[in-house]
Amino acid sequence: MSSTDSSLSSSRRAVLVTGGAGFIGSHLADALVFRGEQVVVLDDLSTGDRARLSPAVRFVQGDIRDAALPELLKTERVGTIFHLAAQVDVRKSVSDPVGDASVNVLGTVNVAHAAARAGVAQIIFASSGGAIYGDPQGDRADESHPLCPCSPYGAAKLAGEKYLQALSIDGGFAVTLLRFANVYGPRQDGRGEAGVVGIWMRRLLDGDEAVIYGDGLQTRDFVYVADVVAANLAAHAGRVAGTINVGTGVETDLVDLYRKTAVACDSGRPAIHAAAKPGEQRRSVLDPTRAGAALGLTTWVALDQGLRSTAEWFRLQPTAGSS
Repeated sequence: MSSTDSSLSSSRRAVLVTGGAGFIGSHLADALVFRGEQVVVLDDLSTGDRARLSPAVRFVQGDIRDAALPELLKTERVGTIFHLAAQVDVRKSVSDPVGDASVNVLGTVNVAHAAARAGVAQIIFASSGGAIYGDPQGDRADESHPLCPCSPYGAAKLAGEKYLQALSIDGGFAVTLLRFANVYGPRQDGRGEAGVVGIWMRRLLDGDEAVIYGDGLQTRDFVYVADVVAANLAAHAGRVAGTINVGTGVETDLVDLYRKTAVACDSGRPAIHAAAKPGEQRRSVLDPTRAGAALGLTTWVALDQGLRSTAEWFRLQPTAGSS
């Protein structure tokens, strides 16, 4: 691990954001800085971008699998870890399940083991609601829903959850498992962590065709990145432990999502369809009831509003619209 900024001088305990130069992580780091936290970001920059980070963040370039992680946690006096670093591409997990497990399982085990050795008080884990539950039985999947991952990515996220819970028994840290729906928003730039919204917006704003894989009737629960950040902050502030879905409870199929995305981009170009990709499930929608009770999250950014805000961000980027 290589440090690139000066050490923090205060004795107050810091927070560490793994994957903090990524799409979600950089938004979270900004919010933590705004709240006056001492923020350390650990990122290998394989998909992250250091330019996303505030100068107030202490940046360390490194891998979550690094044996030096306990020393970093002790040196920085880390009290809470927001663990977002991951291999996030479902399709890549299908083609390279060993590589996916190396990052998402062994990396998470190393984070938990290091936390126990360094006296960390809480780990807040970015898990995946859709990928862990599989197709929901009934209207929406709540936290007690059967766990039926249908991709190596989902299996690895579930294994990460179980390892965190098991290692916390002797490790003495609280574990918060936040099961995210499909997150979208500004900085989802069509590379690395980008989901379908980021990819489509880059293409539509450049006047290119956008692709829907399969018939487009597969559904997802799309949650705006600011709501995901709010969930993380609430879990940290209240030291809330346990398993909590972070999603809107609204199910949207990809044909409708494309229509809304095109409107946000002021594009009349129709989508083209291609063969469905392996490892993707048919439906995904989360029950957010527990998020309201445990974290106080009772309202969510509406999809139309979130897409408009995301499109505005893309329009301001010098590379927006590149394929």
